[in-house]
Amino acid sequence: MPKLILALLLLLSLSATTENYKKKKFKVFTICSTAKDHLVMIARARPFFEQLAKDYNFEIDITTDTSLVNDENLKQYQVFLQLHEAPFDMSYAQQASIKKFIESGKGWVGIHAAGLTGTQFHPNDIYWQWFEDYFGGVTYSPHPKFQKGTVIMEDRNHPATKNMPERFEISDEWYEFNKSPRPNVRVLGVADESSYHQNKPMGDHPIIWTNPNYRRMFYIGVGHDSSVCSNPAWVTLVRDAILWAGSKGK
Repeated sequence: MPKLILALLLLLSLSATTENYKKKKFKVFTICSTAKDHLVMIARARPFFEQLAKDYNFEIDITTDTSLVNDENLKQYQVFLQLHEAPFDMSYAQQASIKKFIESGKGWVGIHAAGLTGTQFHPNDIYWQWFEDYFGGVTYSPHPKFQKGTVIMEDRNHPATKNMPERFEISDEWYEFNKSPRPNVRVLGVADESSYHQNKPMGDHPIIWTNPNYRRMFYIGVGHDSSVCSNPAWVTLVRDAILWAGSKGK
């Protein structure tokens, strides 16, 4: 009888361990842009991110409904993924919910148009200065034409960039900013301006960075076109950025 009890206890223990392993690591809320020039990318990104979540054991909800950006709904998530959704496309109440989410210590990953900062957007509205500061204190400038260029990974010591190659090619719009955010952020990747034609050369041109003043902030400036979903380097970068943003600890 004792052997049977022992066997049952062992079986229950193994079952509990298996169930624990199957539990999802964290939940990601993804808000997507509805701008016409982003629709193709968003359509392809949805199955891409859903598969990524399945492969790497996290949950993801993907939507274009900004009404879901509220305190009550965001309580269930650990990462806010802003996929091309510009800061000015959300109401003041929604902006306040994002700020609260971030300042509570949760993760934020912004891709491409998530970095459209500047008072030139809706100049008659109250400007979201907090986001510009969070973003690194820089504002968006008109980008050059869509073209192939090279990203140089300047810092591969960060948990989200340790699996990246030294450089990778990608086709994009190559966002430019009024100045380099370097004094206010940790630069991880820069645009190699010798690899494409700029609109207004920046010289020092960060395109991937994190803000160490916040627990889990990660911005990826490249990602305009749907082709990035099959670019191995971009896939690795986005995957590891999300996993880092949703990770526990300091």
